[in-house]
Amino acid sequence: MSQERLFAEDAVAEATGTAPEIATRPSQARVNGPVRNQVEMVMRDLDSTLPQDHPARAIWEVVQKVDTSAFYASIKAVLGHPGHPSTDPQVLLALWLYATAQGVGSARQLDRLCQQHDDYRWLRGGVPINYHMLSDFRIAHRQALDDLLTEILASMMAEGLVTLRHIAQDGMRTRASAGASSFRRQERLEQCLVEVRKQVERLAKEREQPDPGVSRRERAAQERAARQRQSRVEEALRRLPEIKAAKERQAKTLAKDKRAKVTQPRASTTDPEARVMKMPDGGFRPAYNLEIATDVDSQVIVGVAVVTKGSDGGEAAPMAEQIDERTGHCPEAYLMDGGFATREDITALERQGITVYAPTRSPRTESSGRTQADARPDDTPEVASWRVRMETDEAKAVYKERAATAECVNAHARRYGLRQLMVRGAAKVLSVLLLVAVAHAVLRWIALSS
Repeated sequence: MSQERLFAEDAVAEATGTAPEIATRPSQARVNGPVRNQVEMVMRDLDSTLPQDHPARAIWEVVQKVDTSAFYASIKAVLGHPGHPSTDPQVLLALWLYATAQGVGSARQLDRLCQQHDDYRWLRGGVPINYHMLSDFRIAHRQALDDLLTEILASMMAEGLVTLRHIAQDGMRTRASAGASSFRRQERLEQCLVEVRKQVERLAKEREQPDPGVSRRERAAQERAARQRQSRVEEALRRLPEIKAAKERQAKTLAKDKRAKVTQPRASTTDPEARVMKMPDGGFRPAYNLEIATDVDSQVIVGVAVVTKGSDGGEAAPMAEQIDERTGHCPEAYLMDGGFATREDITALERQGITVYAPTRSPRTESSGRTQADARPDDTPEVASWRVRMETDEAKAVYKERAATAECVNAHARRYGLRQLMVRGAAKVLSVLLLVAVAHAVLRWIALSS
């Protein structure tokens, strides 16, 4: 500070009778600091932590309303007999439904949320929870989840919320829990099998003369991991003939394209059922193709399937059959994109009384003189009528409902956690997909009933 300015401030202070302000140092400030070791007695119950209109309460009401008896069938501890009581399956189901709606797909993350967040703590209700229990529950009740989806659909159809007037189907390729480097050819798989069998034998011998520096739990974990790897490698070798047959069919399809290259069959040692597929961004990664059928009017998922091929051809007819078995009704119309439109599926659906809406393909050459509505020599009468129908303005207007339905539900499924799978194997993936379908149906039921 300059000498002139200092003298000027002193002159102002003398004239006004006020002293200049001096900044307070931290050591001089009198503040209320945190005291974290103070013992407090908080009188609060879990029910008071959530408002009455919280989504967790609505999900719990639905879980109590539906039939969940199938989830209790595997419990061995019963009244009047010895045994430690199990955690209520309704609590585990409600926790997974609410977590799925929030986009939580990890059992470990859900376990942490059950300890830290009031909404999950309210659903938990103080019962014992750990991530092993949550993970096992999700994959062990595939049939119960399937039956629960059927029951929810029946209830919504009885209320007039699901009509099955129009059904839209789409396939969603989802990243598998396996790396691209885990795919190996037969020679390398056989070599891996020899190595892992030697590892299993070595660990079995070490059990007789254990290393004092390794605990019993660590030794058991090593043996379990080695046995699991051996089973995965053996499964990968069993899957190779199936993959080879698919490669041969692909070679016949691409025989006219001289640039096309057919590689040797490979299988993953991490997830033998996963396949390398072309993803929406144009890249190729290990994935599963998740088939989802949705009711257009209510946007409720009415059918799901897991396939291990990247194309959707041939998946429409089996899905329509599943919807018929699940609901007891056939849809009036079926909306699907060009990947589903095979002659076999169109013929099968039309013969069941289901009107098919799918885009037709343009003629390969303009010199043929054919239009998209003209029948081909190998067309069935049902396929020929479909070609004519799709050239009408009415059919084109109906087909526009497909994107508004299927793509919307696919976006919801991604938000529910289906960006990358946390489980391995088609059976476990189907359990996760069924859980997503049930959670979505519950949310739609709540929204449409309010």
